[in-house]
Parts: sequence; structure tokens; C-alpha cells
Amino acid sequence: MTILLQTLQLICGLARFRYGMNVMGDAMKRIGGSRMKSILSNATSNPRKGFLLGLGVTALVQSSSATTVMVVGFVNSGLMTLRQTVGVIMGANVGSASTAWLTGLSVIEGGNDGVLGFLSLLKPTSWMPILAITGLFITMMSKSMRKKNIGHALLGFSILMVGMEYMAMAVDPLKESDGFRSLLTMFKNPALGILAGLIPTLVVQSSAASIGILQVLATTGGITYGTSIPIIMGLNIGTCVTAMLSSIGANKNARRTALIHLYFNILSALLWLIVYLVVTALVDIPFLAHPVDTWWGIAAVHTAFKILSVISLAPFSRLIVKLATVSVPEDKGEDTIDLLDERLFLTPTVAVER
Repeated sequence: MTILLQTLQLICGLARFRYGMNVMGDAMKRIGGSRMKSILSNATSNPRKGFLLGLGVTALVQSSSATTVMVVGFVNSGLMTLRQTVGVIMGANVGSASTAWLTGLSVIEGGNDGVLGFLSLLKPTSWMPILAITGLFITMMSKSMRKKNIGHALLGFSILMVGMEYMAMAVDPLKESDGFRSLLTMFKNPALGILAGLIPTLVVQSSAASIGILQVLATTGGITYGTSIPIIMGLNIGTCVTAMLSSIGANKNARRTALIHLYFNILSALLWLIVYLVVTALVDIPFLAHPVDTWWGIAAVHTAFKILSVISLAPFSRLIVKLATVSVPEDKGEDTIDLLDERLFLTPTVAVER
């Protein structure tokens, strides 16, 4: 019965986390939606500019999937070319790492003084109620839609952090479970680790939610840095499912855009998995066997992987575009008329601008 209750509490926390993420992301898109068309569509052939734009937009809406889906919609409507999407997609991948740093605040365990004592004040239990009340007050009292959206964003963030707290409380008893520790040792196998990150992300369609689960599991002391690396690789592949689904029924370039996102994540995972296996086979790295016992550990590994992926694959961006182009051959019978893409309805202000 205890296990059942813990499982239900974990699922309940995940649902709150996912709902809060959606509320916050939707509010942020409404706040900046009128500018997103000009921001993203002005991503020229300069990959560096596109990278910075993708990073900034994703950090704003807290969802690389949302950014990628918008890019797919822009390409389908003729607002962006296929080549312009590469930098934006790479930037979106790095920008999504910011979510892990936000959610990591919920698992801070600090003392009474020093830096950790200060950071412990950032825990949701310290200030989340004030944030939620402020958001509710703004939403109910303000007549300005922009201010209402700010209130919704605050409420969404509060719900998100409550979800993290629920998940953390659900897994806390597992710290003393030998069976749970034995289960986690299975993920030392890189193939199983990748599947452990891939499958949950495919199900919930959110790498942020998967990262949140991994962060709370890390508080049990059963996740090592070596174990976390393949899991993070897997969840980065799994997050591509949203863009792939959004490209169904779109034109060939929109489908190619979704494939660029998929190929980038698969190739980066394969590349760094090979590097990881070769290095660990030749050199003993004690750090990898060390438990992730800091609130920022998972976030740091996730961010490092994202940055290294961009650095290693950016020089081959043209090849990734060619691979996506070959994967979706030309269709002579395809309609070339640019229409308003239904994906842009997710951000109405962008659709109106179009």
C-alpha cells in the first residue's frame, strides 16, 4: 500500500509539474507572442544569430518543443527557410537547459548559514505561496491582458514547483531502500540508461518533466554522474517527438525541419556516447562513480551535454540539412501556396501577425 501511495503521489506531482509548465509557457508566449514572428522569422542564414534567438525564445517560454513547433509552423507557412532553422533549433536545445536550473531549486538542501543557507531561501516552500498569491491577485484585479498573463505565468510557475515538491516527497523514502538502489544500478548500462530517459520523455512529451523526475531521484543518492549521462542523452532524443508529431500533414520543408531536430539530437547522443564509452574504457574517472548529491548536479550535466552537442555538430549543420532533405524527397505534386499554418494558432498573436 505504501508503494502504491508513493507512486500515486509521484504521478500527482508529475501532473502538477506538467500543468504548471503548460500554464507558465502559454502565458509567456502570450506576453511575447506579438514579437515572436519578427524575432524568429528574422533569424537569417547566420547560424550564430539564429542560435541566440532560439536560446532566448526557449528560455522565455521554457520549452524547446514549443520553439521547435513554432519553427515548423513558420517553415510550413514560408516565413523561414530550411537553412535558417538550424541555428534556432540548436539554440532551442541549449535554452531548454534553463528549466533544469529552475526546477533544481526545489531540491535544495541547505544549512542555516553561508551560500547554501541563502539558496535554501529560494526553495518553493520559502516563497512559493507569496508568488502564487501575487499571481492570483494580478490575474483577478488587473484589467490589462499583459498583466493578467504575467499573473498566469507566476501561478503556472508556482504550480510547477509544487509538483516538484510532491515528486521529491514521493521518492524521499526510497533513500533507505536497498531494492531501489539495486534497480538504479541497472542504468549503469548505457543502453538501458538511454532507454530510461527516452521512454518516459516519449510518454509525457516533455524533457523538462523527465529532468525534474531525474533531479528528485538524484536526491535519494542512488544516481551517479556516470548513470545520469546516458539517461540525459535518452531524454534529449525523446523530446523530439513533439516536433515530429506537429510535422504530420505539413509540407516537405516542415517535415525536414522536424527531422533536423531529431537528427541533431540522435547524432549528438551517438557521438558523445561513443566518446563516453571510449574514455571510460581507457581511463578510470572516479567522478563518474560519485553520487549526484548537489541540487545543481543534474542541471550542470544537462547543460554541459547541450553545449558540447552544439559545439561538436555546428560545423556539420549543412550536412544535417542535406540528410534531412534526402530523407524527405521532393514531391512534384505538392502544393507550393503558402497558407496560414494551424500550428501558429497555438500562439494566436503570431497567427494574427501572419
